[in-house]
Amino acid sequence: MAIEQLSDGRWKVDVEPVKGKRFRKSFKTKAEALRFEATCRAKCIETPDWSPKPKDGRKLSQVIARWAVLHAHTLADGAERRVLLEAMAVELKDPVAARLKAVHYSEYRAAKLEAGSHPKTLNNRLGYMRAMFNVLRHLGDISYPNPLESVKPIKLQERELAYLSDPEIDQLFAAIHKRCKTPHVAMVAAICLATGARWGEAQGLVPERVKDGLVTFANTKGKRVRSIPIDSELEFRIQRHFKAHGLFSNCLNSFDKTLGASGIVLPAGQSSHVLRHTFASRFVMNGGNILTLQKILGHTSLAMTMRYAHLAPDHLQDAVRLGPVTDFRQFFDTWPT
Repeated sequence: MAIEQLSDGRWKVDVEPVKGKRFRKSFKTKAEALRFEATCRAKCIETPDWSPKPKDGRKLSQVIARWAVLHAHTLADGAERRVLLEAMAVELKDPVAARLKAVHYSEYRAAKLEAGSHPKTLNNRLGYMRAMFNVLRHLGDISYPNPLESVKPIKLQERELAYLSDPEIDQLFAAIHKRCKTPHVAMVAAICLATGARWGEAQGLVPERVKDGLVTFANTKGKRVRSIPIDSELEFRIQRHFKAHGLFSNCLNSFDKTLGASGIVLPAGQSSHVLRHTFASRFVMNGGNILTLQKILGHTSLAMTMRYAHLAPDHLQDAVRLGPVTDFRQFFDTWPT
């Protein structure tokens, strides 16, 4: 008998469509069992090597470990991302990955949000988890669809990109020279202001990458090498600094503390990046081309650079010149007094 009912009410299929190929599986209903039996018989006739795929019963933590083996080594932050994903698996109670539902993840996210997690942090976590499933599916390690495909990121209020005025730049460097014991802070900050570099990019410079009127950043976020022209005076001072003090030390904490004590007020979450924003803002306000700025900053997406477009001298001026109303006197001069 190919199909029989078990004592617990389930239906067991035990079918051998061709000699030597036997399939056994249990189902909740007889209809499911019949469909499976028919599928096995038909598939074995059409494709003798066919065999039903076993269910993927791996836990989420096991899938993360598999992703780490196959892909994490290709990422600059692969080890850190694995730690974060494993922590998420624990918080999600490590379900069978194939059974993870969008609603389960949404409930988890809502609880984290209520507990005080920042929406941007939660969006990053969603992105990491979705990317993990996408990679494994692309590599053929999982056959089921990405369970988080339908989960949408939380909509965020666009953050204000603050930049420093001339008096604030003077105020900042006065504080640096007064409070910082290491001479590296002032030089790294000056490089960031002059080139739009991230702090880590400027801090990672070596003498060989400062020459011929160019500074070359190799340790970039986008893994692309980029060279930025600099003034000859700045080039001279950087080389002199290296000869006198050696390579830059890790001095971001000193800068952060000095900026906090300088009296300069910035939006929450902005520190050394204000130097990069200041360069970009001044570049645009002085008439710089937005595409050139994209290359200088090393943005892979023009959308990132367009955040500065509103600072351009002629930005949206056509709204005044080409709008439906050019003479407002008709609205006011005829009103009764």
